[in-house]
Amino acid sequence: MQTFNWLPPQGTQILFVLFVSFLIGLEREERKAADDHYAFGGVRTFPLIGMIGYGTAVLSGGDLLPQAIGFAVIGGFLMIAYSHKMGSSGYSGVTSEMSGLATYLIGALAYRQLFWLATAMTVASILLLELKTRLEDMAKRIETTDILTLAKFMLLAAVVLPLLPDNAFGPFQINPFKTWLVVVAVSAVSYASYVLQRLTKGRGGIMLAAVLGGAYSSTVTTVVIARRSMEEDRPHRMTGAIVTASGVMYLRLAALLALFNRDLLARLAAPFAALAAAAILAGWYWSRRPDGSSTAPAREFAAKNPLEIGTALLFAVLFVAMMAATRLAVMYSGKSGVYSLAALMGVTDVDPFILGLTQSAPAATPLPLAAAAILIAAASNNAIKGIYAYAWASRRTGLPSLIMLLGLAACGLVPLLFTR
Repeated sequence: MQTFNWLPPQGTQILFVLFVSFLIGLEREERKAADDHYAFGGVRTFPLIGMIGYGTAVLSGGDLLPQAIGFAVIGGFLMIAYSHKMGSSGYSGVTSEMSGLATYLIGALAYRQLFWLATAMTVASILLLELKTRLEDMAKRIETTDILTLAKFMLLAAVVLPLLPDNAFGPFQINPFKTWLVVVAVSAVSYASYVLQRLTKGRGGIMLAAVLGGAYSSTVTTVVIARRSMEEDRPHRMTGAIVTASGVMYLRLAALLALFNRDLLARLAAPFAALAAAAILAGWYWSRRPDGSSTAPAREFAAKNPLEIGTALLFAVLFVAMMAATRLAVMYSGKSGVYSLAALMGVTDVDPFILGLTQSAPAATPLPLAAAAILIAAASNNAIKGIYAYAWASRRTGLPSLIMLLGLAACGLVPLLFTR
């Protein structure tokens, strides 16, 4: 607000209130012209409401009680307008009346020189008013389960996490806050993939399903696509999708390492990037080979809700158990124990084990040992996924998937020669 130095401070504030409230009034005026029923306010009414809010704040010296009374008076007039609208047209929308209340508050905010907040409220109000049709259409497409899933994510991230102590406890130095932060981070990555899959349902083909599924869980994606191959005679496309999902797994792990242990990421960034690129390119190339079928492939990968509270608690328990097991292995078995544990973890979900290493390295687990264990766990998981694909898929899909995933697992062990 330094532009109008030739005006007194109150003059600048008045111009600001007139401008932003006029914008809201302009949007309402256009909407009123398009509607076939009575609508409250326009380019004159809303600036007046804004000025009333500003004037009340000035006269009260910023005291909240007179401003609250003024707010109630404006609300009374808006209620009268709403009653008239209901009586004349039967239309029950209250967006114009609520916009009037917001405009009053914008005037009061301008008096306190909270110009950024007042502008943000103006922009948000205009967007909500102008995007009425699109927002209503979107609301109709959103299912109840999606709203519940979002509420669960907010529970995990914004309610439970701040309540946990950020201190280490016990002989294994378990930090409840960091443990749950890991749960939230993994849930966020899975939830983002889940949302994208919901938004692209039925579109994008099996390869897009593989990419999004790999970000969610490459093991689950492998099993789902393998089963799907029994119904569709698309062996090249299905095999390419399975391999692609495993390539995306390396990108997912790199993202988690970036969040929790940059030193480990520095050691594994190059191998992970090379393995991800090799798997994704190989999968894409293989999927482009002709299958000799004219049937369009169906896109049917329905991800399970990743934000079940029971699943989050189970992950937290597994994470703590893996941290404890890793520290015990380091203390009593050395490298061989950690490597054996890493290979064993590849049979199931590798995330708890790998994220446990991000918390124990380098304090309890040397960085080279942790990096090598992560490579072994990822390679073991790829080999197991190859076995899953061979067991669940058609022979024309399962055998090449097994061979390619075993090859990826072998390539994933090559960086061990350079990890010191």
